[in-house]
Amino acid sequence: MNLYLVMVMRRPQFDAAVVPAHQRFLDELRAQGQVERSGPFGDKSGGAYLLHAADLAQARAIALRDPAHVSGGWDVTVYEWQAR
Repeated sequence: MNLYLVMVMRRPQFDAAVVPAHQRFLDELRAQGQVERSGPFGDKSGGAYLLHAADLAQARAIALRDPAHVSGGWDVTVYEWQAR
């Protein structure tokens, strides 16, 4: 499994009501061993999570299921991260 950094940045049309669904999504991925760490940025502009996936295509497919993306209130970007 490779490591991917998923950046989730709020758009002006961000709906705070989506946050609980986004958190449940991350909790489910964590329970499956796919999310290592996650959290919001201190300035409340968005957040990030570390995702384990087989490849970039799988990582993007997972991130695009995130309610944050589905709601249209966040920009979601996935980077392959070669952290050590």
